[in-house]
Amino acid sequence: MLLLIGCGGAETAPQPNVVIILADDLGYSDIGAYGGEIATPHLDGLAESGLRFRQFYNAGRCCPTRASLLTGRYPHAVGMGGMVSLVGNTLRPGPYQGYLSEEATTIAEMLRDAGYRTYMSGKWHVGERPQHWPRQRGFDRYYGLISGASSYFEVGPDNRVMVLDDTPWTPPEEGFYMTDAFSDYAVTFLAEHAAHESPEPFFLYLAYTAPHWPLHAWPEDIARYQDRYHIGWDSLRAERHARMLAMGLIDERHEIPARPAQLSSWEDAEGKEDWALRMAVYAAMVDRMDQGIGRVIAALRAMDALDNTLVVFLADNGGCAESVVYRQLHDPATQPGEPGSYVAYQEGWAMASNTPFRLYKQWVHEGGILTPFIAHWPEGIQHRGTITDGPGHIIDLLPTLQEIAGSALPATDGTSLVPHFKAAPPDLEERTLYWEHIRHRAIRQGSWKLVMDRRIGEWELYNLATDPVERQDLIASHPDLADALARQWHSWADTLGVRIPEP
Repeated sequence: MLLLIGCGGAETAPQPNVVIILADDLGYSDIGAYGGEIATPHLDGLAESGLRFRQFYNAGRCCPTRASLLTGRYPHAVGMGGMVSLVGNTLRPGPYQGYLSEEATTIAEMLRDAGYRTYMSGKWHVGERPQHWPRQRGFDRYYGLISGASSYFEVGPDNRVMVLDDTPWTPPEEGFYMTDAFSDYAVTFLAEHAAHESPEPFFLYLAYTAPHWPLHAWPEDIARYQDRYHIGWDSLRAERHARMLAMGLIDERHEIPARPAQLSSWEDAEGKEDWALRMAVYAAMVDRMDQGIGRVIAALRAMDALDNTLVVFLADNGGCAESVVYRQLHDPATQPGEPGSYVAYQEGWAMASNTPFRLYKQWVHEGGILTPFIAHWPEGIQHRGTITDGPGHIIDLLPTLQEIAGSALPATDGTSLVPHFKAAPPDLEERTLYWEHIRHRAIRQGSWKLVMDRRIGEWELYNLATDPVERQDLIASHPDLADALARQWHSWADTLGVRIPEP
C-alpha cells in the first residue's frame, strides 16, 4: 500500500482503501439502521460502528445521481441533466447529451492517478456506447449492467447490455440472479487485488440494481417476509415512524404528512394479497443485497483491510412510485418475484419506504432526494456510532476521496465530508445546494428550501429547521426570501444550461 509523504518528508498513514456501495430506488427508512423492519444486519453493523447522516442528498434519479457521484459535479455540468441516451449521442453535446462528459474527471480516474487500483461491479447507466463504458473512465476491472433496470434472472429482451471488462457478457440460463452476480464479482476483484504481492490501495464501486423494479427475488428470501406486510402501507409507515423516533433519527418535528389524496387507504385497497406479496419481494431484494454486502465486508476483513477502508453506503434516489405495466414485459401467469413477472411495488409502499418524507423518485421534495448515508472507517472516523445532521450531498464524495487519498483535486461542486468524520463536525448550515430534474426544481440555502413540483408549477418555501417534512408552505409570509432564492436558482440554472420552460 502506498504511503502519503508529508511536507517534511516524514511518512504518514497509508492511503485508505475506498468502497462505495450504491443501492437503486431504496427509500430513506428501508434499512434497519434508518428505522426499517427489513433484515439488514450487515448495513446496520456498519452504522453502529460508523457514522450516519440525517440529511444526505442525491440528485433524485438514477442517471443524474450516478453522474454526480462519479464526478463531484451537478449532473447538468457533465452531460446527465436527463436520462441516458440508449442510442448514443442523439443530441448535441451539452447538459442533456445522455452520456458522461468526456471532459469531466471521474473518481476512478482521480484515484488511479493517485496510485489506486480501481474496480467496479454493477450498474453503470451513464453511457451506452463502448467509448463511454467504465474501462474508458478510469476503472481497471468492470463487471456489470451498462444499461438501466433489467430482469434479475436474465438480460433482455429490451436491449440491455452486460459487460465483463470490455466484452459483452451473457448470463447463464440457470442459477443467475443479478444481485448475487454483482456481489460475486466485487468479492472476486477484492480477492484478485489481495493476491498481488505488493498491492496498491484500492477503490471498489459496487452499484446494485436492487431494489429497483422489476420485483424479483429468490423464493427462500421471499418466504421470510411472506406474512409481514398484510398490515398495509399505512400501518407500516406508522411502525417505521415510531422506530425512527425511538432511535433518535428523527424527532417531533417529523410529523407524518397526510396520505396523498390519490392513494387509497390500506383498508380500502383492492388486491391486498397481491400488494402484500409485492412488498415481501421488495424486502427480499433488500435482504439479498445486504447478504452480498456482508460478503464484501467479510472479504475486507480477511484481507486485514477493513479498519483502513472507507465504506460508504447510500441510494441513488428515494422510493419509487412508478408503475411498469406499460413496458408489457409482465407474464400475467406469474406472481411477483418469479421469472417472467415484471411489476413494481408502486405508490403505497413507496410512501412507506420514504417515511416520514413527501413524494418519491424523480421529485426533488425530501422524499425524492434524501438517502440513508452510512460511512464506516475505523481508522478515520472519530465519533463512531453517532448521527450527524449534515447536510451532505452526492457531489461531496469526490472531494472527500480526494482529501483522504491525497490526490490532485479536479473541478467539483462539492465539499469534503472529512470534517464530519472528526470529533467536531463543521457548521455547514449556510451551504447552498441545487436540484433540477424533468422540471422539478429546488434550492436549499441554510435551512430554507424553495422547491417546485412541475405538476403544480409554483414555488413552495419551507424552513427545514422547523418543518423537515415540508408540510407548511411559508411562501406567502416570506415572499422576498422566496424571490431571492428563485433568482439564485435561475442564475445557477442559466450557468449550467438547464432547460427552463417558458411561463
